Amino acid sequence: MRVTDEQSLPLDLSAFCVRGEPISYADAIRGDFVKIQAGDAWGPPWSTTWFRVRGRVPESWAGRRVVAQFDLGFDGPTGFTCEALAWKDGQPWRGVDPNHRRLPIDGPDVDFYLEAAANPRAAEQGPEPVPSMIALRESPEPAFVLRQAVLRVHNPAEPAVSDERLNGPHQVTAIGHAHIDTAWLWPVREAKRKVARSWSTQLALMDEYPDYVFAASQPVQYEWMKELHPDLYRRIKAKVIAGGWEPIGAMWVEADCNLPSGESLVRQLLHGKRFFMREFGYETKVLWLPDVFGYPGNLPQLMAEAGCDFFLTQKLSWNDTNQPEHHTFTWEGIDGTRIFTHFPPADTYNGSFSAEEVERSIRNFKDGASSSRSLYLFGWGDGGGGPEPEMIESAHRLGVELGRAADFFDEASAEAHDLTTWVGELYFELHRGTYTSQSRTKLLHRRAEQALREAEIWSVAAGDYPADELEAAWKTLMLNQFHDILPGSSIDWVYEESNRDLLRVANTAEEITARATRTLAGSGHQICVFNVNSHRRLEVVDLGDRLRVVESPACGWAIQSDAHVLRDQLVQVTNRAMENDLLRVEWDDRGLLTSIWDKEVRREVLSGLGNLLQLHDDNPALHDAWDIDLDYLKSRTDITDLAAQQVEQPGGLRGAVRFTREFGASRFSQRMVLDAGSRLLRFECDVDWREQHKLLKVAFPVTVSSDEATYETQFGHVRRPTHSRTSRARAMFEVCAQRWADLGDADYGVALLNDCKYGYDIHGGVMRLSLLRAPTHPDPTADWGWHRFTYALMPHLGDFRHAGVIAAAEDLNAPLRITRGAPADGRRSLIELDTPQVVVQTIKRAEDSEATIVRLYEAWGGRCKVRLRTTLPVSRAFICDLLERDRREVALTDGEIELELTPFKILTLKLEHQNPQGDRRR
Repeated sequence: MRVTDEQSLPLDLSAFCVRGEPISYADAIRGDFVKIQAGDAWGPPWSTTWFRVRGRVPESWAGRRVVAQFDLGFDGPTGFTCEALAWKDGQPWRGVDPNHRRLPIDGPDVDFYLEAAANPRAAEQGPEPVPSMIALRESPEPAFVLRQAVLRVHNPAEPAVSDERLNGPHQVTAIGHAHIDTAWLWPVREAKRKVARSWSTQLALMDEYPDYVFAASQPVQYEWMKELHPDLYRRIKAKVIAGGWEPIGAMWVEADCNLPSGESLVRQLLHGKRFFMREFGYETKVLWLPDVFGYPGNLPQLMAEAGCDFFLTQKLSWNDTNQPEHHTFTWEGIDGTRIFTHFPPADTYNGSFSAEEVERSIRNFKDGASSSRSLYLFGWGDGGGGPEPEMIESAHRLGVELGRAADFFDEASAEAHDLTTWVGELYFELHRGTYTSQSRTKLLHRRAEQALREAEIWSVAAGDYPADELEAAWKTLMLNQFHDILPGSSIDWVYEESNRDLLRVANTAEEITARATRTLAGSGHQICVFNVNSHRRLEVVDLGDRLRVVESPACGWAIQSDAHVLRDQLVQVTNRAMENDLLRVEWDDRGLLTSIWDKEVRREVLSGLGNLLQLHDDNPALHDAWDIDLDYLKSRTDITDLAAQQVEQPGGLRGAVRFTREFGASRFSQRMVLDAGSRLLRFECDVDWREQHKLLKVAFPVTVSSDEATYETQFGHVRRPTHSRTSRARAMFEVCAQRWADLGDADYGVALLNDCKYGYDIHGGVMRLSLLRAPTHPDPTADWGWHRFTYALMPHLGDFRHAGVIAAAEDLNAPLRITRGAPADGRRSLIELDTPQVVVQTIKRAEDSEATIVRLYEAWGGRCKVRLRTTLPVSRAFICDLLERDRREVALTDGEIELELTPFKILTLKLEHQNPQGDRRR
């Protein structure tokens, strides 16, 4: 074939289309290939087309640089349109995308394959209706048109001679990077292929540019490559040893940090760091979270306890109200732990390496008086891709050092001086809707977290610990904590899989718990009550045929005997009121609460109509699933019409009244419950939600006011303003919490608890909880359908700490477990503490031994001494870090350990025991 004047000629292509799940290379090359050429359509959405690429290099091109160049029909940026992995000699070779179109050709014969993904781009914002990615899986219509597949001589332009080198005292360290969202506008299966494409390309660039360094986070993605592409993984390991590839990040995935529990964040660090140490003999010291939507106040302590000295993000540069005041500073957590922190001043993790962007990064650096170094992250990202050759060549022209993140942090922390200290959480002033979007996923996630906690403690007690089964469940849970899955900002396909995964985790954990409690309970017919929490409980439970008062010791179980309440503690219910010995609740003919009277102190709790559902228009300007904009407050509809009211339990041990409301296309059924002797007024909700672009909240105006409210965070709590007098306070119009928030003073307070919700706003004396949202981008039916959740109001005397709010929130999320049997130990507590100020979070088997790990934390924000007593077999006890490495031995006397904790201190104990032969069971 004649070579054109442009020194290119068409390649010979044939194609084999695969619908459904991708297939292996070995299966693909046996497919039925048909001829295809430029101008032909290919690839129905979410299908895979394997292209066989053949050709021959003309003899006249000998000695010249020859490439195969492709345009598969690219109609968006790298990572957000069709893309391919080139296979050569049966192995992944390089990625092909809009910014990596050329493949080098060595030798006269061309014969390789492209595994091309026909990935459509989901809409993040824009007109309705939004296409469903699940529906598009069935579309028969091709999504792309092949535009180019040619052999050509590549003559890269000589760089112009210029004065581009950046001179000056400020030193920039540049790191190649390809941020790959583990799921977002694509499912997990496509993220796996994005990793293979991006990482194979970066390996090739390292061969071409010996000084090039590429950093990649998220151990789960390494595990994918180890399983799916062992040869590619072997090459990565070789580059790690050579220093060109830097494993970075510490967490299993780049996890959301607002919504997972404290123990989930521990496991992210535990499994993430252990993977890198096991696979590469390398301990990363940097927590690398460039794109996560806010950072809780106890994260510095978690980092330090996991052996991380440094923290990186750039996400707060997106703040909509207050820009970060520093790029390099000391971040002090709520416990006092300090971490050296750096925000790359280019305000991106996807740098282009243009001279203008790098110069702006230097000019933008806000801490020149105390530091002379900054990081610059470059490469195509979010959907992967990574750096291209031109970026590396730009670094050379500009004289910018290509280096490792670990080296940068070591050097920057050593030379920095007089750094500003930021105390408390790093609140992200954007993406406030992620506390609420995809509420069904959030509920399943909370259930899975709690189910794993119980499975571990009862398996330890039973002496049969299914470590592999539990680790697999935890890894599935951690995958789904990725910062675009759990927050609710992904496509519908992602939630189809995530909800299935989380339900499977919860069911697996429940099966493990059932096995363990059956073993512990033994055979018999006595009622045995298991309590996972670290305080004694006395509660009303439903046995199916009757209500009963039961009790159980901390972290243990008990056969039931004569637990009871006094007659004056019983509940009375009428058509407009319900009361026990502590509270009297009244409502009007619309089912709206008009009074909650605290009988103990003779005080009214409500200042207006309580338990009022409020519906807002919710149309964020930029990021539909992500944001709640402040102007949502301009519209509000109070849901006051009552469709039905029914007294379901007339009193005694429990009173319950059901209220049903209908609005729009939705139906909201709610059971209000008050138990004998309880200060907790529960609202058990069943909702058929059929709205679009609406935000549903519940409001309780209360007779308590304070300039600050308290919110539970991981392993502690934080205080936030209830006013709008400062710009930072105004930005906090929607905030996140774990299981409770409290508004009060030293004399009285009101707590609002939840079993799966995270978004709160408390302003003035009105406490509100966000219940449901209805965005349409990128999931057109987000949150539609049935929801079941519970929230509760708890008026209390005095400070929330002494009033038992923390324990009440724990109990709401961990119902007592009832079984029948006749355990040999009729009453046993695995761990007992002598103060409610300290909470046992976890009892589990150690990762590398048969020792028991007990994790506790100081929950009140003060110093304390605590005596821990255990009935577990133990001969020695050690304080260890979160990776379960021993720090020091602590005294153990007759199963008791005395400890001293500072405010919000997380303490991990390792309890070793001896086997009958006297050997240590580590």
